[in-house]
Amino acid sequence: MNLLFIGDVVGRPGRAALQARLGELCQRYEVDFTIANAENAAGGMGLTQAVSEELLGAGIDVLTTGNHVWRRRGFAEFLASETHVLRPANYPAAAPGLGSNIYMTDHSGPVGVLNLLGRTFMAPLDCPFHAADREIEALRGRTKLVVVDVHAEATSEKVAMGWYLDGRVSAVIGTHTHIQTADERILPKGTAYITDVGMTGPRDSILGVKPEPIIDRFLTGMPTRFEVETAGPVILNAIVATIDPETGTARSITRVRESIEPQ
Repeated sequence: MNLLFIGDVVGRPGRAALQARLGELCQRYEVDFTIANAENAAGGMGLTQAVSEELLGAGIDVLTTGNHVWRRRGFAEFLASETHVLRPANYPAAAPGLGSNIYMTDHSGPVGVLNLLGRTFMAPLDCPFHAADREIEALRGRTKLVVVDVHAEATSEKVAMGWYLDGRVSAVIGTHTHIQTADERILPKGTAYITDVGMTGPRDSILGVKPEPIIDRFLTGMPTRFEVETAGPVILNAIVATIDPETGTARSITRVRESIEPQ
């Protein structure tokens, strides 16, 4: 099975880039299943029903999220009934939506997807390691193919999660920092890993946002309003992992970095 995981989609520019390149990427890499982190896809922060339906309609199989999942009013109600959009599994059980689920593919059988949120420099949620144990035990009873999105700030926490889950899941993909790391590898027991897949959004920006307000905030310490950069090229960051459907172990992981010039 060939898995395409697309890094944090930022605002309208990121969504447009994804739609422009998704078909070509799926053809080039013979993709069987697609995941995109979309927690910043609506206006650069959060997600809405309309944006979720736009991305799912474009061909993404599953949308994962993170710490901004509740930013948009009304999204919790949508999440309560939409099984193809996940929120982190280590939110309390009473939170709307699913933290993991199983999805069918045409040729590779069922695929489990698990979304986790880190705690270092983030909200004090339940332990993501213990949540992973619980969710993976349930998923592995139904499929050997399990993909984990660990949405976390600290590289050490994401690396630790990769090693903790090595051999128990097919891939551990880091998201949240928007900067693609160059440490993709297959861990010793067969899990594909990368610390951060990067973002899909404006290239000439600071994490997808217009640079000037960010710089001003660093210079003055004063709060500023962040706006998604709309000018210039857009970068699409992703990984493609090839996974053995019989064993659930990864055979390869390849970084993808596409620059898309404005029309």
